[in-house]
Amino acid sequence: MRVNVARVWEDSDYEKVKNLCEDSEGWVEVYKKKDITICTQNIEKSSYQMIKAIAQLPDVSATVVYDVLHDSAYRAKWDKYMIKQETIGTINPNNDVCYYSLNSVSPIRPRDFVMQRSWLETDKDRLICSHSVCHEDYPPAKGCIRATVLISGYLIKEKEQGCEVIYISHSDPKGKLPTWLVNRVTKVVAPKVIKKLHKACLGYPEWKEKHHPTWKPWSVPEQQMDLPRVDLLKCQPKDYEQEIIDESNLSAMSISTKDDEDEDSLKN
Repeated sequence: MRVNVARVWEDSDYEKVKNLCEDSEGWVEVYKKKDITICTQNIEKSSYQMIKAIAQLPDVSATVVYDVLHDSAYRAKWDKYMIKQETIGTINPNNDVCYYSLNSVSPIRPRDFVMQRSWLETDKDRLICSHSVCHEDYPPAKGCIRATVLISGYLIKEKEQGCEVIYISHSDPKGKLPTWLVNRVTKVVAPKVIKKLHKACLGYPEWKEKHHPTWKPWSVPEQQMDLPRVDLLKCQPKDYEQEIIDESNLSAMSISTKDDEDEDSLKN
């Protein structure tokens, strides 16, 4: 799973992400409240921490969580940070390439990404993994800083009641942001994201019944027949020249944590 390399994922790639999600070694707990735990891990040769969120969702099935995370039409309904999303094309029935642009916590500038998504369903577990790649038709958008997702993944495990969701992420936001601030904001935002995902899952079955209820190309490969295919020759690694505005004068107090009543539970 090398950054900027677009290719079909192998079983060993999924196994690496699954192990990251399930392994407890090297992780430090920084937040725990109700059914959500947040952990961080320092990564060698990286200034930015890897983060792990573990959530118990007793009233939501693994299938619903998996569908919500895949369904781009529904994403705009619940993810307030999403500016734009576009599927560039499929590589094969379990790998595609997408463009995303996201707002961040004010006053950090928007970031954009070209990402390969790779997914796998087994009898009890579902994996959705992503990492940054390049595509010559999708350079950094005006007003955005092109960030890099080194790896992100959702492991969704079916339980007797509901499911368990484990999310990992290791990213480089680029630009000029203090490392300590990025690591702090990540811890603050992670519980919010899990709570919003949970709420979105509760509303998804009713929404889906009214919006193409049988359209699930992530689980029905035959529905991908007419989708565009990715030309991997257009996905060669590339360094972009970007105008980088210095954001290093931001302080912890300038980061909005509105609606996050749990911030005091974060451990320094």
